[in-house]
Amino acid sequence: MIPRIDAKSLFERDAVAVDAVRRAVSDPGFLVVHNTPFPPAQITAMIAGYRAFFALPAAEKAPYDMARTGSNRGWGAPGSEQVDPEANPDYKQVFDCGLVLDPADPLAASGLRCYAPNLWPSTPAGFALALQNYYREACAFSLCLLNIIAEAIGEDADYFDDKFTRPMALLRGNYYPERPAWATEKDFGIATHTDYGCLTLLATDGSPGLEVRTRGGGWIPVSAPPGEFIINFGEMLEMWTAGRVKATPHRVRGTKDERISVPLFFNPNYDANVAPIGSGQVIRAVDHLQKRYDETYIHLQSRQVVPAG
Repeated sequence: MIPRIDAKSLFERDAVAVDAVRRAVSDPGFLVVHNTPFPPAQITAMIAGYRAFFALPAAEKAPYDMARTGSNRGWGAPGSEQVDPEANPDYKQVFDCGLVLDPADPLAASGLRCYAPNLWPSTPAGFALALQNYYREACAFSLCLLNIIAEAIGEDADYFDDKFTRPMALLRGNYYPERPAWATEKDFGIATHTDYGCLTLLATDGSPGLEVRTRGGGWIPVSAPPGEFIINFGEMLEMWTAGRVKATPHRVRGTKDERISVPLFFNPNYDANVAPIGSGQVIRAVDHLQKRYDETYIHLQSRQVVPAG
């Protein structure tokens, strides 16, 4: 059972809500929050922008194809990701964007792929601005959630604050078409995987399709309408908390209907030490994250950059 928790009560540190989070982060590793600061109309409008972009002909999206880059910014065509090496590449499309560094920031010229420039399409109108505004608000909301999780598992509430000043947070739009007639048991909208980073804040259009693996090995569906969020946790946070927070496998097989989801993968600064708290080890966040990206994105697996033009 995936718990549904009132976000306002949670932020007010209601004991019942905090206890529900404490239990949810370890089992099932998923939860849904409602009564959030995000109006349903804001999420619906953002999803409409993604839908308009994904509906463009492939030739109009090609200038923003991330396969032309050495990073993961811009459009990912069907088959551009393979999250499970035992399955075929995922048949979804994606659009990825991330943090825009101040030009005066020394990291802006560092060449770090985790802070690569965004590729913004000119169509639909207002798309970039809407995503940038949502990105900023969703990052702030996610950090508040992380602070509550830290408290719930016995750490200082502000433990994560200084580790997310330049977050490697990635905002993605996923477009899942209806499950193709040609799909086999090795074909998925997104195959079984665990997320790579810390916390995933998932907005959706309300359509079903996401399935979460239970500890017993079965699958349970989870969905949430616009304005509510599905939240789960990644490998980095499981490692960071020495297993007190769990990264749970999940997938999207696809249904007879199309679906759009918008995850914010909330990840820390590139140089944050994500080794188990108090272990004395050092594991840089960027090293874990880039390794997983290089294993997943087809154009990074091959290390070949498609020339523009």
